[in-house]
Amino acid sequence: MTRARVGVTAAAILAAATVVWAQKPDFSGTWTLDPAGAPAESGGGGPLGSGPATVRQTADALTIERTTGDDKVALTYKLDGSDSRNTMAGRDGQSIDSMSTVRWQGPKLTIVTRLETGGQIVQSTDVWTVEGSTLIVETTDARGTQKRIYKRSGQ
Repeated sequence: MTRARVGVTAAAILAAATVVWAQKPDFSGTWTLDPAGAPAESGGGGPLGSGPATVRQTADALTIERTTGDDKVALTYKLDGSDSRNTMAGRDGQSIDSMSTVRWQGPKLTIVTRLETGGQIVQSTDVWTVEGSTLIVETTDARGTQKRIYKRSGQ
């Protein structure tokens, strides 16, 4: 009787783990901001910026590459929940270091980023949801929440 109970419990745990894993979408692709899905107030744009941005996702990391002006930006986020440090150019040409953590909430990916600018710590939260060839990114910071819609290129 106890062997049967252990077997049923193990099967239930494996089934639950499979469902949770299956809920994690792959964000890989080249994403371009949909003008109809761009906020009225532009600027920032989170990790993807105004696009286009190329996203590569592995089991361990999410890497984003994009160009802002003449600068090429590459950001890498660890998908295990540990801190990820990224450096990019600030408005005055100074390098800005950011620290981010990523967590999965079902099929949604949440990136919380903290950086110091002007002597203040600024935090933003980006929630990514993919629906077919559409990526929705909701960014919440001190200014409120902005929603951006990106389309996967080539589809």
